[in-house]
Amino acid sequence: MDVSDEEWYFAAPYLTLMNKDAPQRRYERREMFNALRWIVRAGAPWRLLPNDFPPWELVYQQTQRWIQAGCFEAMVSDFRSILRVTQDRRGQPSAVILDGRTLQSTCESGARAGYDGYTRKKGSKIHMAVDTLGQLLAVHVTPANEQERAGWRTGASGAAGHGPDGQGGVCGSDTGEEPAQAALDQGIELLVIKLPEAKKGFVLLPRRWVVERSFGWLNRFRRQTKDYERLPETLAGLLFVVFSVLMLVHFAALNKSA
Repeated sequence: MDVSDEEWYFAAPYLTLMNKDAPQRRYERREMFNALRWIVRAGAPWRLLPNDFPPWELVYQQTQRWIQAGCFEAMVSDFRSILRVTQDRRGQPSAVILDGRTLQSTCESGARAGYDGYTRKKGSKIHMAVDTLGQLLAVHVTPANEQERAGWRTGASGAAGHGPDGQGGVCGSDTGEEPAQAALDQGIELLVIKLPEAKKGFVLLPRRWVVERSFGWLNRFRRQTKDYERLPETLAGLLFVVFSVLMLVHFAALNKSA
């Protein structure tokens, strides 16, 4: 589904990297963004982009320019603050929730994949930090066999750099002393929430369900069901693309109700 006029009104300023009349611009930004949205939603290879869109090579190159320029990170950061204010919350979160999941590797990502003995998958691990509404703060990609404490150390520092100004941090697994100290250096206190040693049926873990719901949102985008990217930076960048798409839907609804 193409981006609506209301969604494009909010997205366009973040995706401007050159003048409208620049000689090297052959296709409109909106067409490029529609093609990128299709890729992350359908999960198809770049080369299978339908002919209704610009050539896949140009869409891929434009996507890389947007990711490297931090366009979608800026979009998500600003939209997150506004959405929080509309729900009578502070613009910057005072708590951050961290968790991770392993994505199965593919032919493209196999060279940098690792084996996760817990999930019995070979792939990459996404360490994601969200606020209490489930909106993305920071993401870090590592091989699946790398110790999680390294991901939490980077994730906590990255989350602090994206806004949290309090100290209510919640982590989904054991962190160890190093990431906990790194978080304290950024003004965040990591609190560990674990599954009970023995459980029967469904167990609702306080606060941890928020980040699990965010991972559930990602499952609606087939590009995030496996690690299809050659570069970990592209995988992380497309995750910000997904959250920007989700946030634009909220902004369009708010604009219509205003």
